[in-house]
Amino acid sequence: MDDSELRQVIVAALREIAPEIGDDELDDHRPLRRQVDLDSIDWLRFLVELHERLQVDIPEADYPQLSSVADLVGYLRTRV
Repeated sequence: MDDSELRQVIVAALREIAPEIGDDELDDHRPLRRQVDLDSIDWLRFLVELHERLQVDIPEADYPQLSSVADLVGYLRTRV
């Protein structure tokens, strides 16, 4: 899976939690939670959605390094 496909999966998972988000509204390098205004529960639901779509375990210890879409793409690229 290439970076573009991973980004599409990330955005699709995000839309499950925040359906109002448009793909063109996201800045891949800004903190995602600030852009989308996700609270802690929504963030966890988003990460669970990514796990279900990609079958990738995301340990809680790794959450701090998953701030932006670019961070998520890089992280998931090594695990898919």
